[in-house]
Amino acid sequence: MILTGIFASLALVSLGLTLWQWRVARNFPLHRRVVGPVFTPQVTLLKPLQGADDCTESCLRSWFTQTYPGAVQLLFGVARADDPAADIVRKLIREFPSCDAQLVICHEYLGANPKVSKLIQLEALARHEVLVLSDADVFAPADCLQNLVAPLVEAQVGIVNCFYRMWQPASFAMCWEAVAINADFWSQVLQARTLGPLKFALGATLALRRDALKQVGGFGVLADCLADDYQLGQHVVARGYGIELCPVVLECREAPRGWAATWRHQLRWARTIRVCQPAAYFASILSNATLWPLLWLAVSQSRLVLGLGAVMLLVRLAVARDLMARLTQSAVGFGGLGLVFVKDLIQVAVWCSAFAGNTVEWRGERYHIRRDGTLTPARPEK
Repeated sequence: MILTGIFASLALVSLGLTLWQWRVARNFPLHRRVVGPVFTPQVTLLKPLQGADDCTESCLRSWFTQTYPGAVQLLFGVARADDPAADIVRKLIREFPSCDAQLVICHEYLGANPKVSKLIQLEALARHEVLVLSDADVFAPADCLQNLVAPLVEAQVGIVNCFYRMWQPASFAMCWEAVAINADFWSQVLQARTLGPLKFALGATLALRRDALKQVGGFGVLADCLADDYQLGQHVVARGYGIELCPVVLECREAPRGWAATWRHQLRWARTIRVCQPAAYFASILSNATLWPLLWLAVSQSRLVLGLGAVMLLVRLAVARDLMARLTQSAVGFGGLGLVFVKDLIQVAVWCSAFAGNTVEWRGERYHIRRDGTLTPARPEK
């Protein structure tokens, strides 16, 4: 009876959190565009790169074909001149000679975070007062810049974040990860915003006031941070700026990953969140709307419990389907919805594993996470 009561309570909590998440997501004006060039400051795009896959060229090309009416400077950074991404950038620069674009070889190693090391060197060449930071695998719609910088018309806004969706997951292993991104992640961010102003940035793509960056000490303060986007947001908010969300959705186009690589990817995210927000991450298991109804059903097989448990699981499916359809703007068939349950159950294992170590793998390199959230390269065991 005690277990039944505990699991019943937790199942109801997870249901409430799911419906709350769905409600705030439904109220957000996702995909809404600005009308006309309301605010068009000069922009510098900082694009740190490493390696290339089949999607890299299309992602980089999308930034050359922006319809933004203001001046745009494109800076692409690689650590080595022979990096495969460098050849793609050179090709695009030749193809778009009218674009103010430059390939920068970032030779210096300025911290444990290789992305931030490149950003430090790119920012030194930036000429404009609005910086846009974007990951290599992001494909931007043609009106991305115009919509992304629009909230910066308000002087108190320091950072503008973009939501993103996983585009056509290329392997079965990535399909369950797509549920986490396309259904849960963006709606959880909006849920967090109902509890107070955002205090973190989303690193896939963001717009940043350069004067705000200078006030926090530049990218150098993030050189050894694992969650550079989170820490950037924290620093900017501490200086009195706000963080806003852009309704335009970008695409993350990634090469196929198998189960092992997808697991490592999710584990890195989990340990990153655990370090940044330990209490919130610990409590996040409460929102698992598959785990708790199943445990409730496991300890009590009464007709009432079977009926209520089934309703809760159906609500979880319906909410996930609606949120995925809203973000991706495409119909979501019922056939693949079983992955929602798969994702939730795998997420339990990821959640537990996040507490079982302080090592992450990032672009083939292993790092230890210190208690303050900074990185140190993991030395191989002798």
